Amino acid sequence: MREIFLCSISNVSSGDCPEDCAYCTQSAHHQGKIRRYKYKKPEEVLEEAKYLHSLGALGFCLVTSGRGLDDQKCEYIASLAASIKKEVPHLHLIACCGRADVESLKHLKKHGVDSYNHNLETAQNFFPQICTTHTWEERFETCENTLKAGLLLCSGGIFGLGESFNDRIELLRTLQSLTPATTPINFFIPSPSLPIKEKVMSAEEALECLSLAKEFLPKTKLMVAGGREVVFGTDQREIFDCGVDAIVLGDYLTAKGDAPKKDLEMLANYGFAIATSCDA
Repeated sequence: MREIFLCSISNVSSGDCPEDCAYCTQSAHHQGKIRRYKYKKPEEVLEEAKYLHSLGALGFCLVTSGRGLDDQKCEYIASLAASIKKEVPHLHLIACCGRADVESLKHLKKHGVDSYNHNLETAQNFFPQICTTHTWEERFETCENTLKAGLLLCSGGIFGLGESFNDRIELLRTLQSLTPATTPINFFIPSPSLPIKEKVMSAEEALECLSLAKEFLPKTKLMVAGGREVVFGTDQREIFDCGVDAIVLGDYLTAKGDAPKKDLEMLANYGFAIATSCDA
């Protein structure tokens, strides 16, 4: 029986990011209508981890807003990781905290983080059209630092930002060169607060993006993340036919996902099992 890997997200530090990423409601430049807080209480994060793991989530991603991993943030994430691993030792922990150097990443690994997520988002030549406060090269460097630190790399992007077909190919070729363990594919969802005014991508075009990603990254765990429910609706069987190996269970950073039990019922109806190992 085919197994699907379930990953979950905890937005442990939300909003007021100084970066101007045109696709992100957490940017202070856009003033999106979202919850804003500095750091979530550790006991709250631990309860989230336990609950989602009890539903079958094997991955748990600790996400912070802001440009990068400074000393305070690094210690906070390291402390969270250590406490979670003590209570839920088999949970695969991912940190997603922006720009990071090798030593900080090694520190996170020492305290229980298994993977680091830093998305390239789009092609190098298109990136300046969606962000001006940091460079694509900075993102690529953090991906390289992740591998140097001995962490598994989780890196992907967002489709539907106004990029060309060639931009999509360029992004996938670059990801191919990094050989990430997991590649999350997101689909842009419009928001009144965001400067990007692209419409929601059609399911047909989104499936083409997923097929392309699997073609370029046949050995990478391909995960559909943001935009899954909006783009594909209730009939999502075809995303798995395109080679998707993983989905996000529960909520996203600032957007609600489907109720976890609804996704679990969907997978069961498709005849899939829930992965119990990261090797699935």
